[in-house]
Amino acid sequence: MMTDPIADMLTRIRNALLIEQKTVEMPSSKMKESIARVLKDEGFIEDYRVAGELPRRLLKLYLKYGSLGEKVIREIERVSKPGRRIYRSVGDIGHVRNGLGIWVVSTSRGVLSDRECRQLNVGGEVICSVF
Repeated sequence: MMTDPIADMLTRIRNALLIEQKTVEMPSSKMKESIARVLKDEGFIEDYRVAGELPRRLLKLYLKYGSLGEKVIREIERVSKPGRRIYRSVGDIGHVRNGLGIWVVSTSRGVLSDRECRQLNVGGEVICSVF
């Protein structure tokens, strides 16, 4: 049994980026799909797809690289962990690397980026940071 599936997702992305893979697959969940949607909307991945039937659905992420092969995701880290949840109000959600990165935040309105949180004036649990 996996204790932190979100950390597993982020580790799979980091490992795939290290060996410059184009895609990475992992077991799917609604939370992982929401995180993938935020990463796609913010331009950190090309696309994502969900394949298979319940209960064994797979989430496939298509990673994004620059024209010279440079990684678009340079750093991806888990912030809120099962043992220590990190919550921020909308006023406390700052910018990652002076606006070059994003926070992925789980709010009452779904999983959003820090920019969307400021637009909708909502705070929540900070899931991860991406730069």
